[in-house]
Order: sequence, then C-alpha cells, then structure tokens
Amino acid sequence: MEYNVEEISPVKRKIKVEVPAEEVNAALTATIALYRMQVDVKGFRKGKVPSGVVESKYHKQVYGEATTDLINYQINEIMSALSMQPMSRIDVDAKELVRDEPFAYAIEFEVAPKLELPQYKGLSVEEIKAVVDPAEITEVEERILENNAEVKVIEDVRPPKDGEVASVSFGAYRDGKIVEGIQAENFDLLLGQGQALPEFEDMVKTLTTGESGETDITFPADFINENLAGQTVTMKAKLHAVKERIRPEMSDAVAKKAGFSDVDTLRKGIEESYRSQRKQMNKSAAQSQLLGSVIESINEFPLPPSMVEDRIDRLVQDLEYRLDRQGKGLQSLGKSPQELREGFRAEAERTVKTEIFLLAVAAEEGLEIAPEEIEATLSQLAVQTRQPLHELKKYYEDNNLIVPLKDRLLCDKASELIYESAEIKEIDPPAADAKPAEKSAEAKPVEGAIQFTDKAEAVEWAVANLGLKETTAKGYSLSKLQERADKHFAEK
Repeated sequence: MEYNVEEISPVKRKIKVEVPAEEVNAALTATIALYRMQVDVKGFRKGKVPSGVVESKYHKQVYGEATTDLINYQINEIMSALSMQPMSRIDVDAKELVRDEPFAYAIEFEVAPKLELPQYKGLSVEEIKAVVDPAEITEVEERILENNAEVKVIEDVRPPKDGEVASVSFGAYRDGKIVEGIQAENFDLLLGQGQALPEFEDMVKTLTTGESGETDITFPADFINENLAGQTVTMKAKLHAVKERIRPEMSDAVAKKAGFSDVDTLRKGIEESYRSQRKQMNKSAAQSQLLGSVIESINEFPLPPSMVEDRIDRLVQDLEYRLDRQGKGLQSLGKSPQELREGFRAEAERTVKTEIFLLAVAAEEGLEIAPEEIEATLSQLAVQTRQPLHELKKYYEDNNLIVPLKDRLLCDKASELIYESAEIKEIDPPAADAKPAEKSAEAKPVEGAIQFTDKAEAVEWAVANLGLKETTAKGYSLSKLQERADKHFAEK
C-alpha cells in the first residue's frame, strides 16, 4: 500500500491510496476463508466448501465485505502512522475490489488546525471563598422541622388563618361545567405559602367548617395551563376541617429521623454539604473564567465545519428535548429551522474552539486516557441513566461515541491541569446587600445562569434547585421565578 496526503485546507485532508493486486487478492482470500467456515452449501460439509464455490455463490457479499474490511484496516494503519486524529466522519471514495487488479481509493476528513499555544500555565485567577451563612443552616433546619410537624384538627369552629391547613374539596367551573384538571377532594391546602392563587385562598379564609363558597377568578396570563391562561372561571370550594401544624423543637430525635446521629452532626452535615457544593461551583466558575481568558488570547483560527454543525445539532436536540417535556415542539418558538441553527452558531463555535485548544494542550502535555477511565465513566453514566452497563457500552461502540467520549475526558484533564497550575487568589463573596451593577447592552450573562422559556420549565427548575414545593412554585409568576433564579446564581 502507498498513499499520498493532500492538504485541501488548514482543517481538511485528502489521502489517495494505491493498493497492489497482491494485497487485493489477499483480502479476498481472507474473506472467503471466513465464509467457508460459516456458510452451509448443499452437498458439502460445513467448513469444507471449496473456495471457488463460495466466491461464486456469495460473490456480492464477499467482495463488498472484503472491500470494506481492507479500507477500514488501512485507514487505521494510515492514521496511526501519521499520528492524525480525524475531527469528522471519514468520507470514502472507492469502487469495489477486482481480483488480480490494483485498487485505488481516496478518503477525506477534517482535522484540528495547528495552534500556537499561548501561555496557559501559572496564570492568575480569583476564586470566591466557599462561605456558609448560619442563616442557611437555620433555613434547612426549619424545613426539617416543617417536614416533621404534626397535623391536628382544630376543634373551634372558625375560619382558617395563614399558617394553618384547610382541608377542602374544590373545582373550577366554566359555563356551569367542571374544568378538567382543576378539581380535588379533601385537599390539604397550607395557607399563606403561595400554594394557590391569592383570590382562592382569600375565599377559603372566609369559610368555617362545613361551609361552601365560590368566587370568580381570572388566571394569570402565564398560568401553567395554557388553556386557562388569562381565562375567568368560578371556583367553588367546601371546607371540611381546619388543621394546625405543630412543629417539634429541634432535638436528637428529629435529627435521627433526618438520618443523623444528633443535632450537632446534623448541623455539621448541612454546613459541609453547602460548603462542598459551593466550593465545587466556585471552582467551576473560576475554571471557566481562567479558560475563557486564555481562549480570548488566541488568534482566530479556522474551525472544522462538521464539528460546528455537530455542536449545533446537539444544541437543537437539547432544546427540542426540553420543549418536548413541556408538551411543545420547536415550531412553538416561531422560528424556522435555519433561524434556530444560526441562533446557536456562536455558542457552537465557542465550544469547538475551546475543545480544539484543550486537545492541543493535552497533546502538548502528553495526557492520555486509559481504558479503565473510559470504563469508569460509562459505569457512572449507566448508574445515572439507569441503563445496564453492557447496553450503554454497546450503544457507544455501535454509534462511534467512544472517541468523542475520550476527547471529552482529555479536555477535562487539560482544563484541570491549567487550573492546578494557576495562582488562585481566594476572595470574599460579595456582600448580600450589595447593589447589583447595572447591566449594559454588551454585558455577559452570569456564569451558569438560566433563562426560562416558559413557566413549566421555571417551576421544574425551582422545585429541583430552590427546594420549593411544586404547588408553591406554581403560585409564582414566571417573572418572579426568573427573579429568584437570577438571585440564586448571583449568590453562587
């Protein structure tokens, strides 16, 4: 085999390969030998079928597989000899092998451009100290006490008050008919916590045990149920009982219910959990800041087009997945597929640029990924996605995802190397009462911040990250949930 490498562009290569007739015949012979051991031909024992019979009877399959196997083998051999890593799919321009004739084919693929690496070691970066406010520990204790509160029916016949539980049956009516999905029997409503619309709670607080009442309510324009958003309905309710929540005092017994040996251990556990999570978040923010400053110092360089398009594909798929969970499709955004893709282009290019830089650092530093690290990562993914490891591994292998996974792990190692070599200056977190700086039109978003596309997404995020109950989160408007999310990320 002989080959010639042609540089089509800084990020694209073409390799022309010439294979002598001897290698062609050897490839065909090897494939025929495999078929002889596997096929059943009437009149011959398995494994004893003459090669000529196999070649004649299974000509199409034999020549097709022999061609593919030969090309795949030679591609691996060429890439290894050139120490070249394709950054795209390898396009093959080839016909089929012909016995006793030389064979020629060409392959094209994209590669990472050559970079002149800037200084990436010994840089300075500020990292916010992981500080835990005692009020945060108290807040968690309060939630634990709330979860351990006993509910007791109040014997006095009187309307319920904020902080008490109203046991009600209710329903929403429009044109005299019940609205599906807005009804419940013997529902325990904790008043004053934003679990229901204020107008409904106000009506419930006028009732005494056994009484019924009704009021007209207009749902907010951003109500989670789009069919009711901005609509007016009649809410009818009957109060069955008024209950009080009796919270216990913090004690070792309560701590044990929460999974700790005593109160001191509980408080230390809460503090350590906050500190550990905050430390990791602050470290990630510092790493991003450090990496961003290095990337900005690099002169512009060409990016492999297929890598950029692949990243855009992933971003669009992620968006489609999030919308699908909300019962929507991409068409709900009112943008054409091309507009959606162009909207993600800048982010995709930034991601690709970062990956190319980190892979170049990994090569410069001689970083490698051992097979055990791939196995460990797949095992972790299997646990997270609740899939059998062997099925997940086969999926990655069948879809050629092992190399991208290896590249991602190499990028993580390179990023960690840059961070560990940096001079890290710890700074105090910003004062809680400090006024936020005015945002300019060119201001960059807070690292890790999230912008909600609708209320359902905001409610889901608030329940998972702010510790709110779903009913409580639904009581907030979209703008209020966005405000709380912004505050959350700003504090981090």
